[in-house]
Amino acid sequence: MAKLRNYTINFGPQHPSAHGVLRLILELEGETIVRADPHIGLLHRGTEKLAETRTFIQNLPYMDRLDYVSMMCNEQAYCLAIEKMAGIEVPIRAQYIRVMFAEITRILNHLMNIGAQGLDVGAMTVILYCFREREDLMDMYEAVSGARLHAAYFRPGGVYRDLPDFMPKYESNKFHSAKQLKQMNQAREGSLLDFIEDFTNRFPACVDEYENLLTDNRIWKQRLVNIGVVTPERALNKGFTGVMLRGSGIEWDVRKTQPYDVYANMDFDIPVGVNGDCYDRYLCRIQEMRESNKIIKQCIQWLRANPGPVITQDHKFAPPSRVSMKENMEELIHHFKFFTEGMHIPEGEIYVGTEHPKGEFGVYVVSDGANKPYRLKIRAPGFAHLQGIDEMSRGHMISDVVAIIGTQDIVFGEVDR
Repeated sequence: MAKLRNYTINFGPQHPSAHGVLRLILELEGETIVRADPHIGLLHRGTEKLAETRTFIQNLPYMDRLDYVSMMCNEQAYCLAIEKMAGIEVPIRAQYIRVMFAEITRILNHLMNIGAQGLDVGAMTVILYCFREREDLMDMYEAVSGARLHAAYFRPGGVYRDLPDFMPKYESNKFHSAKQLKQMNQAREGSLLDFIEDFTNRFPACVDEYENLLTDNRIWKQRLVNIGVVTPERALNKGFTGVMLRGSGIEWDVRKTQPYDVYANMDFDIPVGVNGDCYDRYLCRIQEMRESNKIIKQCIQWLRANPGPVITQDHKFAPPSRVSMKENMEELIHHFKFFTEGMHIPEGEIYVGTEHPKGEFGVYVVSDGANKPYRLKIRAPGFAHLQGIDEMSRGHMISDVVAIIGTQDIVFGEVDR
């Protein structure tokens, strides 16, 4: 019998399961993948080059737009890099707020990943459950920053403002009765911190619901178990980080090994996998959401007991308060100087890596003493993971590529930055 001739097909660039603008050229033997060649650059934004023409503070909103599912975690790495270069002291309360919102962001990210991957492989219901909780988390973002996605809330030297004393409520409309409206606003009667605490109390039961839908689901396991297996050695060689590394059994988490902000004060565990397949990576993300919930609870407890400033009082790196500006002309001049000229960072270079929900997100900054970066380089975790798609896909079917892309949790805003 004559051997089948290999042929190639395009997967994407616009594909419902590509998680962005990804073009894969798949070389097939029948329906078995022999080679997968990822073509990137279709979304290229030139963020790193644009950063050289903007002040340090103007560059902050670009970070939100890199990985638009993990917004504040991107901001955190950028702010830490500037703070280390300039020697900025960050108030302890600001550090706790940062850690709390970084973990809220981690849950946001994993909910999107699990819901979207479920949809990719045919589990329709789980994304509706995940987005139910995401809506509450997005409301937390909006309450603290005024924006649901691109928050620009973390700032070099702390955070933009303290946590608000009230939580926005649903208003009356023709779709809900007064009784329904009262029930919807029940957790919103107090402060933002009260609302976050209420969420942490009920979230573990929500994670149980996701697990009831997926973890022992026969079809889910058939689609994920033994698919995209990565050995510990290959995960290290490929530069994998985050869940892609921990799913292969390597216990590495920057929050533990090189703690930043107040992670050294937090009590949490690092979930690791055994087999290094798509299913293990799913289980790691489920458990990570539970651990993030524990960290948020610890932050709430500390923040309730410890008021204080949330941004540095050094006006070279942060604007003065609006109250002081109205009373002092010098403070007003500081305000205008800060937002027109920006901050000047001493000459030097630095790299800061953080435990982003997708892996190690790093920011490398070179400063020549001006108010703009001389060079900005971003280490995006998704870029390193995407290079492994060829090795992970070989010998699998076309339908398995969808599960592998989903388990890599890539977002092309950071890959094609």
